[in-house]
Amino acid sequence: MAKTKTLKITLVKSPIGYSQRQKGTVIALGLKKVNQTVEHTDSAVIRGMIAKVSHLVVVEE
Repeated sequence: MAKTKTLKITLVKSPIGYSQRQKGTVIALGLKKVNQTVEHTDSAVIRGMIAKVSHLVVVEE
């Protein structure tokens, strides 16, 4: 059985000053504070969310 890939997503820049939509995406990823890291399984939905806020987060595979 193949091991599911996980992504480590870290918020490196505050979403203050960005649109409400981008703030909502950061919250939907589970990020609340700067330098907080969360893990998500690699999926198209998560990849799309990361793409929208790529200037605020760092992703490790």
